[in-house]
Amino acid sequence: MRSQDYDRLYLSPPHLGRHEINYLHKALEDNWVAPIGPNLDGFERDICEFTGARHCVALTSGTAAIHLGLIVLGVGPGDEVLCPSFTFVATANPITYLGATPVFIDSESTTWNICPDLLREAIEDRIRQGRRPKALILVHLYGMPAKLRELLAVAAAYNIPVLEDAAEALGGRYKGQPLGTFGAVGVFSFNGNKILTTSGGGALVTNNPEWAQQVRFLATQAKDPASHYQHSVTGYNYRLSNLLAGIGRGQMELLADRVKRRREIYSWYQTHLADVPALKFVQTEPQGGHSNRWLTAVLLNPAETSVTPEQLRLHLETHNIESRPLWKPLHLQPLFQDAPIYGGAVCTNLFTQGICLPSGTAITEQDLRRVLEAIQEILPLA
Repeated sequence: MRSQDYDRLYLSPPHLGRHEINYLHKALEDNWVAPIGPNLDGFERDICEFTGARHCVALTSGTAAIHLGLIVLGVGPGDEVLCPSFTFVATANPITYLGATPVFIDSESTTWNICPDLLREAIEDRIRQGRRPKALILVHLYGMPAKLRELLAVAAAYNIPVLEDAAEALGGRYKGQPLGTFGAVGVFSFNGNKILTTSGGGALVTNNPEWAQQVRFLATQAKDPASHYQHSVTGYNYRLSNLLAGIGRGQMELLADRVKRRREIYSWYQTHLADVPALKFVQTEPQGGHSNRWLTAVLLNPAETSVTPEQLRLHLETHNIESRPLWKPLHLQPLFQDAPIYGGAVCTNLFTQGICLPSGTAITEQDLRRVLEAIQEILPLA
């Protein structure tokens, strides 16, 4: 059967529950459709309660949160910011907003996140050149906890503040502590494809009250305290709306179940594709790590098949199944062709061999078997 015989099976579509509409109705009934309101305050409290962070500012996107997070860390024109190459471009774009330069670092092969050894090498090399990095952006790719013990130790040894990009990792943990709470600031995304969505949105969390106040100020056009509109610094229109925050409040009530389901989906694929030697499940949790398994990502073993990830993706498309290549490393992007890179072979190989499979929490057993059968058409069993 081909694509016209099936409804579209998306990679990670929004999955709404039964409570979001209640918060939206309440906001409409009370005429709280302005950017701020009770849902916004409540959503920020919910995030603080879930993560244990002392302060949260809900924003229009995870990108906005990274941008403001870098500002409070003091990043400005001419600075350098350490950043993994293997991540979505939104991790690095805010560095350039501020006139700074990303310094890209390769992954290690277990979690696929930034390599601690190369991080140390990069820091020491930049310092030798008289270019001490201003900050480190640390990412938990596809919801997988990075090697936090090692990475935080390196950052601390050189007194480099950490911005923790947990855009894909809400609900994950490391040694029992929620991801997003290990850095000086943490960032989440609530884009439509994330494990929790507000349609579009994000948040910054921190334990520093002055930074939280500064982020809130900058996110609301940096209005000085005056009866008229007065502005002394550049501000941004970055605050999440009260209506979208209502969706977020309803979604937060379901987060634990959503994480559980994503992990079940990963385990299902791992079990049922075990007899396909061309596929490898190699992104593994570090000791003490608990991934939310936002997306199930697999590698094709070139020693077992000549099929490429792109050929597999196109084959799945004939069954109306969406899949996606792994992130193209940022050091290979034309946008960043002149940026420094330390290593690069690991994340390049991951990109050339990897693909993400449908992982949305509303996926059914029938849907999963449909993916399985389509894969088995093109990749032989053992």
